[in-house]
Amino acid sequence: MPGRTQQRPTAPDTATTTAPDTATPPRFVLWREVLVAYAAPAVMATAGGFATGQSELRIAALTTIAGTSALVATLVGLRHRRRSADSWAARGPVPLLALAFGLGCAALALAVGLAAAELLPRIPALADSPWPGRLRIDLPLSAAIAATMTTWRWRASLPRRRRAH
Repeated sequence: MPGRTQQRPTAPDTATTTAPDTATPPRFVLWREVLVAYAAPAVMATAGGFATGQSELRIAALTTIAGTSALVATLVGLRHRRRSADSWAARGPVPLLALAFGLGCAALALAVGLAAAELLPRIPALADSPWPGRLRIDLPLSAAIAATMTTWRWRASLPRRRRAH
C-alpha cells in the first residue's frame, strides 16, 4: 500500500522467553537491605504514632525500632554474605531457614531488651523515662522481622539448583 511503511521484525523479548529456572535472581546488596530494614519500620511505626497520638512511639520508631532492624539486617546480611553456596543455609527450605533466623535473633534481642529494661532505669536521667520499658517489645519484634526478611531475600538471591527427576 502506498504511504505505509513496512514494520521490521523485532527480536523476541528475552524476559518472556527465558525459563524461570534459568533466570538470574536479583543480587543481594547489603546496603539496600539495611536501608529498607531501617526505612520500612520507621515509616510504619511513625505513621502508627501519628494515628494513635503516641509521641513515644514516634520517637521509638526512629530509634529502637528502626535502629534495631538496621543493626540486625546488617549483622545477618554480613553473615549470609560469607556463606558458601554449598552451606546448609543455602540448601535448606526457605521458610524454615527464615523462621530459624527470625526466632534466634528475637531470642537474643529479647535477652538484651530485658537486661536493658532492668539496668537503664538505674541511670538517674532515665529513671522516669518510659523508653527503657519499651525495649522488651521493640527489640525482639524488630529483630525477628529484620532477620526473617533479610534471610528470605538473601536466599532468594541465590541461583536455583536444578532438581533431578
